[in-house]
Parts: sequence; C-alpha cells; structure tokens
Amino acid sequence: MHVSEVEWSTTEQEIAKAAFEKAYEREIEAVIQQVRQRASVMTQPNEIWQLHDFLSARRHEIDGKYDYRYSVLIFVFASLIKDGWLHLDELQGLEKDKLTKVVALTRM
Repeated sequence: MHVSEVEWSTTEQEIAKAAFEKAYEREIEAVIQQVRQRASVMTQPNEIWQLHDFLSARRHEIDGKYDYRYSVLIFVFASLIKDGWLHLDELQGLEKDKLTKVVALTRM
C-alpha cells in the first residue's frame, strides 16, 4: 500500500489533527513574535512595506506547508518534525507503520 492510500482510524485522525494544530500554533506564534520584534524597532516608513513583504512570504510558505489531506499527512508530519514545529512523541497513538514512515522521512 502506498503512503497516499493509507487508512486513518478515527483515533488516528484525532491524534493527527491535534498534532497538526499544535505545530501550526507554534509556527504562527513564532511569526507573531518576529512581527512584534520587527515592529518595535521600525523607524522608517518603508519598513512597513518590508514587514508586509515578510508576512506575505511567510503566509505563502506556511499555507503551502500545512496541508491536512490524509494522502500527504505523513510527509507533512516529517517536514514539521525536521523543522522543529512538531515532536515525534506528539504522534504517539498512530499505527507503528505510520510512525516508521514519518521517522524514515525525517532522515531524508
């Protein structure tokens, strides 16, 4: 069975959703902190547009990264772990096969 054909039990869906949302929340909180820091040191009008450009780029990156389709979720989780937004222990309760695939993908 291919990764995109993996079945997710109701319990696994709940675990996956909670982990996904926690990672998203962490990354968004980091963006908020970056915005606060940048805004606190602004002195020039053009820095407003630089902040806008920063936010636009981060939104594009984050929107592309957080894909909650079950067919790609294992890849998303591996990426989030590699980036430090998710911890493997937050996926405990998923089938061993799924966890093994996530771990293998984090090593690539």
